[in-house]
Amino acid sequence: MNLETRRLLLRPFADGDAGDLYEYARDPRVGLPAGWPPHTSVENSREIIRTVFAAPHTFALVDRSSGRVIGSAGFTGKSRPDLPAPNDELGYALSAGFWGRGLMPEAVSELLRYAFEEMGLSCVWCSHYADNPRSRRVIEKSGFSFRFEGLISDEPTGEEKPTRFYAMTREQWAAGRPEG
Repeated sequence: MNLETRRLLLRPFADGDAGDLYEYARDPRVGLPAGWPPHTSVENSREIIRTVFAAPHTFALVDRSSGRVIGSAGFTGKSRPDLPAPNDELGYALSAGFWGRGLMPEAVSELLRYAFEEMGLSCVWCSHYADNPRSRRVIEKSGFSFRFEGLISDEPTGEEKPTRFYAMTREQWAAGRPEG
């Protein structure tokens, strides 16, 4: 299944995307703030495509103007018992060369529509490390409500990091959508 926005195509990853994925995922500014180590080779990126990104509801973000994969976004399959069911976690990453253009909030807007209208979710949640202002800004621009702060173990270092959790219900999403 493909999803579209004005500037992005969201589609399933393919093996042929490994070079583009490696190009942005090797940058420590991209993965480390999100809790995953930089990719070490094109083959490492291909393995991530075949395992992590092969999951349902996970999309390559393709820049429409260049045709290149510049990020990833989708749902992790993780649910929280303290939120309305069914719920799922939203995750995303974007090439540093495309930061500051509003592309990720554009993608998140379409993913929220997909989550509530096509996946039938009652709630979408997401999180970011407290020291990751870029993710915080995407979450704020996308209309999520702050829920609580907790500690999460950082994959690359193993240290526990303060993490902020947010959620949006289908009703909150519907109330915030523009008419028309």
